Amino acid sequence: ILSKMTQDVEMKMQLPASSDTSSPPSPSTLQNLKEIAALVEMGAYGREVRRIVRAIRCTIQLRKKLNASVISSFLNFTLVPGSEILSRLSSYIPKDGDHHMEVDTASAQAHGKHTLPEIEIFSYLLVIIFLIDQKKYSEAKACSTSGIARLRNLNRRTVDVLASRLYFYYSLSYELTGDLAEIRGNLLALHRIATSRHDELGQETLLNLLLRNYLHYNLYDQAEKLRSKAPRFEAHSNQQFCRYLFYLGKIRTIQLEYTDAKESLLQSVRKAPVSALGFRVQCTKWAVIVRLLLGEIPERTVFMQKGMEKPLRPYFELTNAVRIGDLELFKAVAEKFSSSFGSDGTKNLIVRLRHNVIRTGLRNISISYSRISLADIARKLRLDSGNPVADAESIVAKAIRDGAIDATLDHGKGWMTSKETGDIYSTNEPQTAFNSRISFCLNMHNEAVRALRFPPNSHKEKESAEKRRERQQQEQELAKHIAEEDD
Repeated sequence: ILSKMTQDVEMKMQLPASSDTSSPPSPSTLQNLKEIAALVEMGAYGREVRRIVRAIRCTIQLRKKLNASVISSFLNFTLVPGSEILSRLSSYIPKDGDHHMEVDTASAQAHGKHTLPEIEIFSYLLVIIFLIDQKKYSEAKACSTSGIARLRNLNRRTVDVLASRLYFYYSLSYELTGDLAEIRGNLLALHRIATSRHDELGQETLLNLLLRNYLHYNLYDQAEKLRSKAPRFEAHSNQQFCRYLFYLGKIRTIQLEYTDAKESLLQSVRKAPVSALGFRVQCTKWAVIVRLLLGEIPERTVFMQKGMEKPLRPYFELTNAVRIGDLELFKAVAEKFSSSFGSDGTKNLIVRLRHNVIRTGLRNISISYSRISLADIARKLRLDSGNPVADAESIVAKAIRDGAIDATLDHGKGWMTSKETGDIYSTNEPQTAFNSRISFCLNMHNEAVRALRFPPNSHKEKESAEKRRERQQQEQELAKHIAEEDD
């Protein structure tokens, strides 16, 4: 009988938890937000930035669990009752019935008459994230604008981390509403303020946001001018550094500096976090195009990475067309995936690949035939111009001049004669390849050494008591000897 009563009590205690899913905010989520707010307060009072960084990381993990009830309860608990910031932030939260049941009024009143600036900015950040997730972009834009206005009057090192995230969502909210050009002047002013306050994390974030703003409207010249004249500083955030490398690679690609663009894009892919799949896919797309423009063929493993097979499928077929040197196949692939290339912003770059396709096909022809007529070359390359023989002759002449093929052109007889392929190890190409690999390994080693953290005076050996006494005795004798000489 006793066990039966115990089971009945347990069943009654478990029923309310699963009876209604739309009841007041989840105590666990609200409690986690309170702990995060306490972490922000500890970081503000102790001036420990690492605690605030940890608080932001924990907030992103709770992002999917946030709802209007949780946000409202948290704001009423954290902010001062009746304050202007509480009423402003509460106005952005949709009212879902009576969700103020969980408000701890006594705790809010005991919280104090003044709210920390870090808590205010964190509250702004939390509301903006919630509004963006709920696709309420207009409210998120208004809330972020209000948060930026509050942020202009703050100059505290502990606010810099929260400010950098607020800058990001400020730009994102305007981008989602299609009004990104409106805030360009504000971002430039905020960048000047961050520079004058030596806020390096804010400078990184705002510089990337400005580059993104310019590149969104294809203003590559203005983006390069800003990047070249922006103050130099050491990178503090790996995520911001990856974004900077990606934008730099895009600028270099448009400016025909393919070698530098390839280095920046590949470095961005290597440094990007594994969880940032969308960013890595976008970097890989641009890196594939740049490598094709350089005359390289990316490995098949690049397109078979986990989670990237489907988005990289158009670029895989494009690479296959360039590798074969088939101009008709290249045109078919470009037309088939025209919308995908247009959304990625690589459509204009693919137009440049036409010459590479022709050159690749010509290289295959020169390897296969010791001598071939220009008419056959034009037919194999499928040149569809008015005078294909003349075009084939000019293409062959340019390829021979650029060193793409090793052949001679007989204008009178109208054919191309290929030279015999020699031993590649008798040339300087192996040495150049090894030199590039050695340089890459040395640069990686130097970056790893610079990233290491050493305890202070770790290179000095600990002095024993006996050695210290001997040193002090020698110093005393030397001082006595100097004093006797002075006498």
